Amino acid sequence: MQEYKEEEMETELAKCECCGFKEDCTQDYINEVKSEFRGKWLCGLCSEAVKDEVNKQNNISNALGLEDAIKAHLSFCRKFKANPAVLVAEGMRQMLRKRSDMLLSSSSTSKKYARSTSAAQVGNDFLVL
Repeated sequence: MQEYKEEEMETELAKCECCGFKEDCTQDYINEVKSEFRGKWLCGLCSEAVKDEVNKQNNISNALGLEDAIKAHLSFCRKFKANPAVLVAEGMRQMLRKRSDMLLSSSSTSKKYARSTSAAQVGNDFLVL
């Protein structure tokens, strides 16, 4: 078993500069995130949203810098004066909506899928669903 120094495992409360979500993190992790996002600490969801925005814009050839992506996400978060759980739910809703739109647009060019009849075994009997 490896022993860790007590000071290496100490955590502190870090607050996301976008959505306000708070979590306990080690100082090393806080520093790592801040170095990745120009001195700002972002929670996992916000950091992924910022990375996604940078990647999306780079694929469209409208190169959006990291700083602009952070500002855009910060602006998005400020629109909602709610608790972090509501922000997470809203972010997930938007992500699912975008994914659904992508699937719908790609399915219009491919064959349509329909639900087939399937069977499930319950005890010794089979049920047709």
